[in-house]
Amino acid sequence: MSCWGDLDLQVHHMMPGNADEFVRVRKRDLERLTTEVMQLRDFLPRIMNGDILESFQKLELVEATVDKKEREMELLKMDCEHFRARLDVAQAECMQEKKEKLVLRQQLNEARQQLMQQAEYCTEMGAAACTLLWGVSNNEEVVKNIVSGSKAVKFFVLAGQTMESFVKSLGEVMKEQHDLDSDERQFVEGLAGVVTNVAAVASGREFLVTTSRVLLDTMMQLLAEIKAGCFSRLKVLMLMSLYNVSINLKGLKYISESPSFLPLVTLLLDDPDAEVCLHTLRLLQSVILEPEVFTRMAPLLHKSLPLQRITELSNSRHKDLKSLVQELLEDMRFLESEA
Repeated sequence: MSCWGDLDLQVHHMMPGNADEFVRVRKRDLERLTTEVMQLRDFLPRIMNGDILESFQKLELVEATVDKKEREMELLKMDCEHFRARLDVAQAECMQEKKEKLVLRQQLNEARQQLMQQAEYCTEMGAAACTLLWGVSNNEEVVKNIVSGSKAVKFFVLAGQTMESFVKSLGEVMKEQHDLDSDERQFVEGLAGVVTNVAAVASGREFLVTTSRVLLDTMMQLLAEIKAGCFSRLKVLMLMSLYNVSINLKGLKYISESPSFLPLVTLLLDDPDAEVCLHTLRLLQSVILEPEVFTRMAPLLHKSLPLQRITELSNSRHKDLKSLVQELLEDMRFLESEA
């Protein structure tokens, strides 16, 4: 061993920005440092194995993913702020629309109230006017003036529409109740009464058959729709109108050829009101007394006419109904024997 083994060694050390400098290091420390470096060279590959490298790679991926998610979060925050601003605007608009809707609803209620008042007024006026017209139309000259007027066709069109609207507006409960004394009912009955009086005059019958057949169809339809036992007076008025029309030869032909005529007669004969049955049979009698009509309708009469019900009505306590049934049965027997 050198005698200088314990002496310090001078190690050349370059300091940046300064002149060359030397540092004294013991030889023993240098050897130890060299040994540690060599040991690190041996152990470092064992420590830095594949798992650690893979972990570092995964860490890098995770850090990249985190960075990406942070950027996405920033974008989502921006979108959220944008949608929040839009929501605030939409809520403000919604509140404004609610206020406007409330105002419109109030206006609608006021308009509806006014409309109801106007409808009530029109109904009262119609009931009063038609009741008066019903009364004055008993005069033949008045009827002639009515049917010769420029608004006659329009009047009877409106009459049919009004009667139809009244019947259609009745709920099932109302149809099953007894007749109610109301302006609407008086209005409709007044119209039906005017039609009846017009049909009672020859010129009126001719007018109705010629220009108002829709009205005749409407009345037959409504007679079938009103439930048995309800609005008997209205039914009687419409039956009287049809009876008066049947006195006209063209009216008789039109009614008898209607496919709904015999089913209507069958239906109305089951009504509990004796007056309805009476006027139904009067209409039937008026139709079949014409020999040609009876001959044409004879097969249908035997097939569709409820003879058993008619026979039962011959025992009615209603004198006019009882008398009419007996007369009708005799007329039918006579017409069958002549056929």
